[in-house]
Amino acid sequence: MNDFKFKKKYGQNFLQNKAIINKIAQVADIKNNSLIIEVGPGSGNLTVQLAILYKDSNILAYEIDTSLKNSLLDRLKDYNNVKVLFSDFLKVDIVSDVSEYDYNGLYFVSNVPYYITTPILFKLIFSNLSFEKIVMMVQKEVGDRFCSKVNTKDYGALTVILNYFFNVRKEFVVDRNQFYPRPNVDSVVVSFSRKEILERLDDKDFFMKLVHDSFQFRRKTLRNNLKKYNLELVESILNKYGYDLSVRAEALDYKIFVDIANTLSDS
Repeated sequence: MNDFKFKKKYGQNFLQNKAIINKIAQVADIKNNSLIIEVGPGSGNLTVQLAILYKDSNILAYEIDTSLKNSLLDRLKDYNNVKVLFSDFLKVDIVSDVSEYDYNGLYFVSNVPYYITTPILFKLIFSNLSFEKIVMMVQKEVGDRFCSKVNTKDYGALTVILNYFFNVRKEFVVDRNQFYPRPNVDSVVVSFSRKEILERLDDKDFFMKLVHDSFQFRRKTLRNNLKKYNLELVESILNKYGYDLSVRAEALDYKIFVDIANTLSDS
């Protein structure tokens, strides 16, 4: 990899520290005979650790940079439980790819390119595949948003949506000096564990649009942000929880948004 030309457009920063790589793999806590999806294997450091630690499972890795093909395949040639597809993960039919495997559990473990963190998460959610656990290394400030609490500056639409689907946990921080080339920010490993039981949600798309609209202007109240919705119905739900239309979205738990979305979509 010494003569490899890193490409900024792919957000390439390769993690070097073996202890941290092992820690990421351990956090995933993958059960036997599972399928592990990885995006952006890069130098293959995490891929190798996953292949060794979870030798009874299969790894399906997606790498967009075809200039890595020879070095990556050479690095992984001794691991028969790894398959690499040189494709743009955001454009592939993940459901079709996964259907080729028999597995007990489905996992996602990646040091993802930071510029596509959110699109990757939404692709996983909208795939309707049942992931046992998602483990991602992300930019620290993004991880702070994922794990933020109600009534904090980092709490936003993405937090609400993720909290509906997953139990979100900040695992550990990774200093920027552990990467080559060195990025400008620190990173954090975040895990998203599937909830065994989800609240009834009649229309996932409508729920997500409602949440985004509610946070469109953070300093404005729901009365202003949700003008195009049935405000009378919105307020009737808010009243159940002790709020009215003067509340800001950042004060509301995800369950309240679920209740509002179901009420509006049923009306």
